[in-house]
Amino acid sequence: MADHEPLDVLEAIHSTPARRYLKSDPIPDDVLWTILDAAIRGPTGGNTQGWGWVVVTDPEVKAKIQAWYLEGWGAAYGVRREEILSSEDGAGLGKRNFLSADHLANHLHEAPVWIMPVLQNARESRMTGSSIYGAVQNLMLAARAHGVGATLTSLYAGHEDEVRELLGLPEGAKTMGLIPLGYPAQGRWAQPKRRPVEEVTHWGTWGEQRARAG
Repeated sequence: MADHEPLDVLEAIHSTPARRYLKSDPIPDDVLWTILDAAIRGPTGGNTQGWGWVVVTDPEVKAKIQAWYLEGWGAAYGVRREEILSSEDGAGLGKRNFLSADHLANHLHEAPVWIMPVLQNARESRMTGSSIYGAVQNLMLAARAHGVGATLTSLYAGHEDEVRELLGLPEGAKTMGLIPLGYPAQGRWAQPKRRPVEEVTHWGTWGEQRARAG
């Protein structure tokens, strides 16, 4: 199941797309510990490390959060299903991407492990995530190294208060996302599609662009 072949760091970065079709097969504890240990090597503002990582495996807890997640998915994207699937480009989302996200919304609870990154003493600020999302990326790259699929999502967020209570989070703490982990059921490790780097890179001032040498 797991792929333990060594990966060059750039190879891992270029071959870690969101994996949303996940098997329910268990993930060994030693693999989970390795993935989490990689996560905490990530950056955090002022080296405060005011984070926590909640590992969710209880089927009842997952069922409750999945219902809230599905509600969020329906409100944000599900209501546009016909429009998205009938348009040539998937209404900008891409049909394949939409269908994989739709699958996740309906099968999220089947992923064997969820990791929920939590920030203590979180404040409503656009900079809050800067102290944890680098660590989240570490987690996902470490999962990739072990052949474990992952994606970062937050469509349950309309029920953040209920989730906080369900997880027993301390006062002032806030979930910063939900990362389902599982061995991939379909799809492949491939480079995520992105706009060309030359198109989104500006040199010195906005709009000052260069062709890439070589």
